[in-house]
Order: sequence, then C-alpha cells, then structure tokens
Amino acid sequence: MSDFAPALHALVAALDSSAIPYLVGGSMASGIHGIFRTSLDVDLVADIRPDQIARMIQELGGEFYADAEMMREALALGRSFNLIHFASSYKFDVFPLSSDPFQQSQFSRRETRDIVLSGAKLSVPVATAEDTLLMKLVWYRSGGEVSERQWNDVRGIVAIQAERLDRKYLSHWAPYLKIPDLLDAALGF
Repeated sequence: MSDFAPALHALVAALDSSAIPYLVGGSMASGIHGIFRTSLDVDLVADIRPDQIARMIQELGGEFYADAEMMREALALGRSFNLIHFASSYKFDVFPLSSDPFQQSQFSRRETRDIVLSGAKLSVPVATAEDTLLMKLVWYRSGGEVSERQWNDVRGIVAIQAERLDRKYLSHWAPYLKIPDLLDAALGF
C-alpha cells in the first residue's frame, strides 16, 4: 500500500507527541523478526490512559478515523480499538497495555528498530522476536490451530532467528500462556 508509510509516520508522531508509550506487534513485528508478508492492519500495544485520548486525536490532525467515545469505552473494558487512516483505509488495532504479567514483560522488553518505508527511515519500538513468537502461538491456538498465516509467521521467526532466540525465556512463558506443546512443535523438539 503506497499510503501505508505516511499513515504509520503520522500515527507514530501522534503517539510520541502525546507521550503514549507503545510497541508494534503482530504481523509487522513477525515480518521484522522473520519473513515479511503483507497485512491489512498493524497491531500496537499502547500504555494509553483515557485522559490522553483527546490530545492523541488532536495530534492525528484529522488524518484518521478516531472515535473518542469508542476509545474510552474500549479502554474501560480492556479491549482494543481501531484507528483508520482516511487516505489509505489502513487500519491500526490498538490494544491497551494490561496488568497481565506476560504483557508487562513483553512491553518492558520492546526494542527500538529502524524500518524503511517508502525510502524513509522510521524508528519504532517493536516486540522482541521471543514475545512476537509467543503471541503468534497464542493467536494460532485461539484461532483453532488452523491459520496457516499464523503458523507460517511462527516458522519464519524460528527460521530467521534460529539460535538467537532466548529459549529459556520462551520456556518460562509458554506454560503461563498455555502453549508449551505449540512452542515445542515450533522449535522442533
């Protein structure tokens, strides 16, 4: 999508200007750590408070569909909300940071990565390879273990990261996330 780069740049600028810590996860993170594939949305985890919503919407400058009431309601329920870039129709799914120990660990481990979009470099905080792998396995399980996309993302991370993966960290969180069997299968045990 040609308009994806400006959309991501605008959203990152709005988050930064609003002092909202975040990380990029999902398929974009798995593409950074594994094998790139196109996706119709970007997943973000954000440590956003209801009192930051108005400023964030102001910083988005009318470039996005952003419903303040829907965002407040989603935060109150601990659910995700969407931001949609008008020019490209690109969707960003924003998941509020919860107090869950795994999500707190994932957020504290985020790494700043440089990505190049449309010739411009953008530095963004990204979930680590290990946390991305674990979340892909969680999504694979919650989807009935039938998504080839999710499993291929897992295989791509394992293939590219190989021995760099912190297996002790993975083994620590897999039982908590109820995916130790999937982790074993992914790592080829």
